[in-house]
Amino acid sequence: MSTRPTLQCGDRLLDLSVPSVMGILNVTPDSFSDGGQFYQHNVLTIDSVLRKAEQMIKDGAKILDVGGESTRPGAAQVTTQEEMDRVLPVIEQLRQLDVILSLDSSDPRVIEAAVGLGIGLINDVRALRKEGAVEVAANSGLPVCLMHMQGDSPQTMQDKPSYASVVDEVIAFLNDQVDRCASAGIEKSKILLDPGFGFGKTFRHNLILLNRLDQLVALGYPVLSGSSRKSMLGLITGRESSQRLAASLSSAIMAAQKGAAIIRVHDVAETVDALNVWKATCEEHWES
Repeated sequence: MSTRPTLQCGDRLLDLSVPSVMGILNVTPDSFSDGGQFYQHNVLTIDSVLRKAEQMIKDGAKILDVGGESTRPGAAQVTTQEEMDRVLPVIEQLRQLDVILSLDSSDPRVIEAAVGLGIGLINDVRALRKEGAVEVAANSGLPVCLMHMQGDSPQTMQDKPSYASVVDEVIAFLNDQVDRCASAGIEKSKILLDPGFGFGKTFRHNLILLNRLDQLVALGYPVLSGSSRKSMLGLITGRESSQRLAASLSSAIMAAQKGAAIIRVHDVAETVDALNVWKATCEEHWES
């Protein structure tokens, strides 16, 4: 019997033999699709986050990704204290749930504090390039997800992104970041990669990356795919972010077919159903 590949995420184990769904919990007032959903009178309500988290787990999410900084193009920057005030109380409450908690942050002080509260995964859109971030991540011993973004700021990433070959350059960037992290003491077996759909890419760049995601998978690291509700899908369908469910499911299935290990989504139940149908048709998942 073959050993199923797994990833130790703090005190919980993630099965990598089939794609896992990561539920998005943006505790921000201004994220592109779901910003402000947990706010009443401009105040974050922890109870509403907890209810949403519990529903996502019930719907099949294996990971919950908590973020306190909007990374949409042109979003306002947040201070370390603002980000801490948003995510740390949420993580404290969610830690009681039977799920892997991921922190979506680039700030080393926020990461360090969240590690102390028991998160299981560090998910950084800046690939641990902020000063001190890679050292904090290495000291934590946790898995890290390194994302590609052209430039180093979501505020300016969409200012005329340009590539000679987007796939080759994304792969080269991520290979460089893997080497940098390994030199800092992060085991390569604990590194995941994310092509960064929408982060410093044009519509065409995003489509090419999704179509050739298997080339990123071929590097040998688990790949996280996050295209849920993104503008690339809006440009195809002509629909607003809240109406992009069907498009998001299509891109999720394509990512799974290309070998993605984690699918990061807003709509957990629907994505789990779609992936279950796909898995049922895959011969390697059939029971003998």
